Amino acid sequence: MSKDIVILGVGMHPWGKWGRSFIDYGVVAARAALKDAGVDWCDVQFVSGAATIRNGYPGQVSGATFAQALGWQGAQVNTSYAACASGSQALAAARSKILSGECELALVIGSDTTPKGFLAPAKGERPDDPDWVRFRLGITNPSYFALYARRRMALYGDTVDDFAQVKIKNSKHGCENPNARYRKCFSAAEVAASPMVANPLRLMDICATSDGAAALIVSSVDYARRIGRTDAPKVAAISTVTPTFASSMIEMPDLATDSAVSAAAHSFRAALPVKAYEEAGIGPQDIDLAEVYDLSTALELDWMEDLQLCARGEAAALLRSGATQVGGRIPVNASGGLACFGEAVPAQALAQVCELTWQLRGQAGARQVSADAKVGITANQGLFGHGSSVIVKR
Repeated sequence: MSKDIVILGVGMHPWGKWGRSFIDYGVVAARAALKDAGVDWCDVQFVSGAATIRNGYPGQVSGATFAQALGWQGAQVNTSYAACASGSQALAAARSKILSGECELALVIGSDTTPKGFLAPAKGERPDDPDWVRFRLGITNPSYFALYARRRMALYGDTVDDFAQVKIKNSKHGCENPNARYRKCFSAAEVAASPMVANPLRLMDICATSDGAAALIVSSVDYARRIGRTDAPKVAAISTVTPTFASSMIEMPDLATDSAVSAAAHSFRAALPVKAYEEAGIGPQDIDLAEVYDLSTALELDWMEDLQLCARGEAAALLRSGATQVGGRIPVNASGGLACFGEAVPAQALAQVCELTWQLRGQAGARQVSADAKVGITANQGLFGHGSSVIVKR
């Protein structure tokens, strides 16, 4: 039995710092997705929202909030929280509803308004909360990103100039994306001149926090056939697996790896696409483009290897070959990625799917990848063992 569902419509509210309610952004994205799908809001049977984040934790009920904002019409609702993978979890909930036959047409939505500066836990004394503990010790998100970058430098000989090349590439892509917050091309000299945040990473190596929203209209294959949309891109796989003990990498908010004395060590990030590949029945050789969670420039290189787009330690060489830029063999973050968008946590995983949909339709304008592209993959990771990988095909 096929597990495919069809992406009939996509919509976004541009990323930025707009100073308005997350509801305003979400309604814009939802109405854009409905218009793109050519369906009426009253026909939507299920609303699956990604919980809107406050200081790293779920803060606002999303599904019912947007069902009300768009007009109560009796649809079933759901709200999912999985940190940065919340959007994918919301999409997985919609897919389950569709594949089980409980609905045929669903809205999936994520929207956020973020505070200024880096994301951090809410105030208060919570010593049993590992996320609160690591901030009490002064270990912010960029500290983890810097440890990952140092690991690449030690194991593979990557350099700060390699990391800067990721920023240069993504900024060039983002310049062509009307939904991106930062639409400016950067040079290596400008990256090197930006303030040091967590050595070896500078301000231009680390993504910002943003306001933004993304929405999808998804349906059963039969529904798409009845309305003449058999050519629309499909969701072929959604992986949301947890880490497996023992972890070979420090994962936020943990402060150390697991001991691998008595059990083989595993990579959490590498496990996410493996499940997606198995579910879709394809391999990394079938991937034409990827949208990955570049919280830092160095992390994009890790993701390229986790997705098996190249062997371990070879991501920097693949980047420098030009293969990962638009026009190359395997474009990575053709949207501009988080480098140009910033984090709008519950929306970002859905924004990745929006980009793959536009690309596979041939509607990405100046950042369009090859017209022959047929399969794209996303990857992201959040706190507390959350992460996701989604495969979209045409």
